[in-house]
Amino acid sequence: PVAVGSRRERGVVAAASYEARAFDVRSAMASAVAIRKCPSLVFVKPRFEVYKAVSTQIREIFAGYTPLIEPLSLDEAYLDVTENHPGLESATEIARQLKSKIREETG
Repeated sequence: PVAVGSRRERGVVAAASYEARAFDVRSAMASAVAIRKCPSLVFVKPRFEVYKAVSTQIREIFAGYTPLIEPLSLDEAYLDVTENHPGLESATEIARQLKSKIREETG
């Protein structure tokens, strides 16, 4: 089980692997609580510069579909694709294309 964050006394879990989630470790949880729930939890340092760079790449991909983007965080956003640049009628198809393009361009 792995968590992004700090093991320090006042640390916080920024993200948790599926294996950590099986122990009910969640993001925004105090590290001390996470360690009590999962004593074998391994913490890795966050790499905010990398997250921000990839977030920017993903937003650029979104902009290829719609200018109506409402960011929520580094890895979340709402997109209004009612009218979209490729002219696709299916939001599901847009989502498939976005997912594929993001994986292709960011790995």
